Amino acid sequence: KLRPIRHLAIASDNPAKAAEFYKTNFGWMELKRFGLDPDKPDEAPRPSGVFLSDGTLNIAILKFADDQLLKGVDYTGLHHFGVVVEDVNEWMDLLMKQGCPRVPYEIPPGTHAEFKFRGPDGVVFDITGHQWDGSEPA
Repeated sequence: KLRPIRHLAIASDNPAKAAEFYKTNFGWMELKRFGLDPDKPDEAPRPSGVFLSDGTLNIAILKFADDQLLKGVDYTGLHHFGVVVEDVNEWMDLLMKQGCPRVPYEIPPGTHAEFKFRGPDGVVFDITGHQWDGSEPA
């Protein structure tokens, strides 16, 4: 069964400025933001971010507080992708049996629950049982 990507995360030094670029140039819709002070547009504390949608994908532009990629918290660029699966527990077992290590991180209260793993070549991906806001059903 095809499990299409429904979430992308981009690591950014300034999520608000990056979000404005994508909204202005590509027409992406803003869904929500966190940790950013609208009165201080040049400041972006850790963690902070803006969630956008292109109508198909949920796109998170984030300033990470922890080093999930093992590249340092100052890394910027494509960070990880996410897919929706039918049974999260079954998939967690399957991935761990294949040698994919979990990427530990804290899920902030009231946010979308997802589980991170490290796949081939160190690529980080999320699995979840629920659609991301702004994403098309899988």
